[in-house]
Amino acid sequence: MFVIAHGFTGDVDRPYVRRVARAFAQYGGVVTFSFRGHGRSGGRSTVGDKEVLDLAAAVEWARGLGHARVVTVGFSMGGSVVLRHAALYGPRHEGRTEARTDAVVSVSAPARWYYRGTAPMRRVHWLVTRRGGRLLSRYGLRTRIHHRDWDPVPLSPVESVPLIAPTPLLIVHGDRDGYFPLDHPRMLAEAAGEHGELWLEPGMGHAENAAGEELLARIGSWAVRRAG
Repeated sequence: MFVIAHGFTGDVDRPYVRRVARAFAQYGGVVTFSFRGHGRSGGRSTVGDKEVLDLAAAVEWARGLGHARVVTVGFSMGGSVVLRHAALYGPRHEGRTEARTDAVVSVSAPARWYYRGTAPMRRVHWLVTRRGGRLLSRYGLRTRIHHRDWDPVPLSPVESVPLIAPTPLLIVHGDRDGYFPLDHPRMLAEAAGEHGELWLEPGMGHAENAAGEELLARIGSWAVRRAG
């Protein structure tokens, strides 16, 4: 069973999210959902913080359907969420075993918070931190963003990765990603050590839109093998 965690401003009704779901359906069952504040989902987005609770609920729901093995696959913001979820609900966590994942795939994820080193990320920060940006996001992008700053700041993706072992981990990143340059996946891979795999994809851009059918097929095959 695949549980898909979409990127910021995505939702289950976006064509690119549906395309990813169709690709993974060739390898097993698929659960899609919209993070809080996205699309028709209630609440307001915290841009990767409280979204880990949404993912935990989706994994629990998947297991409630009778699926013994669950793989979480996240893109961009969702890629950071699957890393934090696997760290917080992994084998070292004594409670809520039904929320655990059996393998993790993080695509186009940041390694660290507050990154503004590219023009697209500076636009994202404007959307999140400015009232005008939040209004544009609400009415133009179907994404309602919470106005409060993180308090406390959540565990970063690179801090989360060492806590995921021994759960299998795959990090995927395009060498033409306009949001997060290659130092991000390399930091994540270094933090993962021997228990993680890194795929640097030639010519690939950012997240779901840039993930071609061949890459999705390889991810599906990897997940089936590694999740047991």
